[in-house]
This record gives sequence, structure tokens and C-alpha cells, in this order.
Amino acid sequence: MTIPTKMNAIVLMGHGDLDALEYRSDWPVPQPSADQVLIKVGACGMNNTDVNTRSGWYSKAVTTATTGGAYEDVSENDPTWGGAPISFPRIQGADTVGTVVAVGANADPALIGKRVLTDNWLRDWDNPLNKNSTGYFGSECDGGYADYTVTDHRNIGVIESDLTDAELATFSCSYTTAEGMLSRAAVGADDVVLITGASGGVGSALIQLAHRRGAQVVAMSSESKHAQLAELKPAALLPRRVENLGEALQGAIGQSTVSVVADIVGGPVFGSLIDVLERGGRYTCSGAIAGPIVDLDLRTFYLNDLTFTGSTVVPPQVFKDVVNYIERGEVKPMLAATYPLKDFHAAQAAFIEKDHIGNFVVTP
Repeated sequence: MTIPTKMNAIVLMGHGDLDALEYRSDWPVPQPSADQVLIKVGACGMNNTDVNTRSGWYSKAVTTATTGGAYEDVSENDPTWGGAPISFPRIQGADTVGTVVAVGANADPALIGKRVLTDNWLRDWDNPLNKNSTGYFGSECDGGYADYTVTDHRNIGVIESDLTDAELATFSCSYTTAEGMLSRAAVGADDVVLITGASGGVGSALIQLAHRRGAQVVAMSSESKHAQLAELKPAALLPRRVENLGEALQGAIGQSTVSVVADIVGGPVFGSLIDVLERGGRYTCSGAIAGPIVDLDLRTFYLNDLTFTGSTVVPPQVFKDVVNYIERGEVKPMLAATYPLKDFHAAQAAFIEKDHIGNFVVTP
């Protein structure tokens, strides 16, 4: 195929509101280096990392819930997930699905023509388990909100699936994040897992992946979303805020405690989540959309022998596992809506409203 020299892209020019994102039709098509492949993008999923990086919410100067808007005070030193600046302009978009159309000298030419998903964790491939040398696709390098993108040939997974590109673009970030949380918490068939933010991309992935491990699932979300979430067959559905969480659990599943809390919300509900963990229970977290600053009674933490795990960077095997789950039909896509790339601002505004279940996807 003939590869053009210019392409359409959504380009982030700096931290700020939605107007920091520009739709460009004259952006240079990237050229793969020796270790990279060039992907013609078929679809790219949206996620909170994009919004939080744009707005600078990761900065310790910001102490409030995520809004998707610009913040008055954002430190220049720590505005990203990794606590370091990024360079602009930047094409965001981690969850890329597409077709390999060219390869660098060190990549296998047989990859050309293959349909692939991107593994979003950029690694030092001489020491791939070193968390200190990781980056994120669409953050520390350009991502998939464009017609074409490049990534290391070791950061792709060839996929054999009847799912559409848009459906496949719902998986990579959300499902690897969810699988990483469950792995860090060592979730198994004997566990009861309480999931916050269950209607989002990570939350709905947590339901499916906890089920896959044989665990019993209690999902918390807005009641308006319960009917659709019921299709994922959690043992119980609870409102995102309840006056007495222990009593609500007792009424829903016959016990007032759980063995695991998988939290992506944080904020005011944090204390009630910790209070319903059984002795020896585990709390795992990969988000704080309701607010990063929480109250913790250390007596509850140590007297109940609790284990807390943060989960961000996942081992390389997690992405490979998720690709296998998709191919075997063990997880299903939760595609909320698809937008053309030119309507990106409307798509991200709708994503920020959180009225959907699952993931939003943009297509070139």
C-alpha cells in the first residue's frame, strides 16, 4: 500500500481544557525506527489517563476530583502519571487497534498485514520488569489518536478475532489495568470482591476478570446503570454511595464484609470501603476519580491485618494474557459509543460526563 506523508491527528499542545487539543490534517506520518512498526490505526479507545494528563490532574498540586477541565494550579514538575513532565505537542491515545503496514530493520517483516493491539507500557526491553524505566503509549511518546502511529514491535499483540476494531479498542488499557489490580490482590475463587466505579471501562473489566477467576462480585455504580451492568452477572449491585455499606452488603449477599476491594474511585467513600474489609482483607487501587485525598484510620488498617496495593505498571505477561482471553471469548467488549476522530472534542466531553457504561472509541 502507498503510505501518505501527512495524516489527520488530534494533537495536545499543552496542559489545559479541551481547547488544548487541536485537530490537524497536516501532521507528518511517523516513520518507524529500527525496532518499531508502523500501524494504520483502525480505532483507538479513550481512557482517563488521557484526560488526567491533559488537565494536569496527576500533579500533587491538584487535590480535588477529576473534572476534565483545566486546573488553576498544576505543578510543572509532576503533571503526568509518572510524576514527570512530558513534551508537547503530543498525540495521545493508548488503546490502539490497527494493521501493521511497515516495519523497521529489527522487526519481523511477517508482521506486515497483521491486525494488532498495542501493549501500552513502554519498557526497557533489556530489563522489562524494571518499573522505573517504563513509559506509557500516548504519554511519553505519541499514541493512536491519528491515522498512523508507531510503536516497538515488542509492544504489539497480533489478534485473531471476529470483533470489530472499535470493539477491540475497548480492551488494552482497561483490561490490563483490571487484571493487574486483581493479580496484585491475588484474587481467587474463594474471594468476594467489591468493585467501585463498576460502570466504567476498568470497572466493567474488573467484573468480568474477577468472574473469570471464580470470585463472587459486588458492583457499585449509579443505579441508572444497574440494568445494563446486570448483564455481566455480578452477585449484587449496589448504589455508588450507600448510607451503611455493611448493612447493604448483608442484605445483598448475606454478609457484611468482603475479602477484596478493587477501587478506582477513592474520595469520600474510601473510609466505608476499608471498614467492610474482613480481617486479613486486601485493598487494591488504580484510580481516584472522586478525589485523591482520603481519610484513613490507621487502627483499622493495622488491627485488621489489611494489605494495601497500588497498581499501575503491570508485568508484560498481563497484556499477553488479555489478548488470549479475548481470542478465547472469555471477556467481551463494552463499547459505549464510537466517534470519528474529527469529532474528538465532543467525544471526550461525553466521556467526561460518565453517563455511559464501558468505553468510548474514536476512529480515523
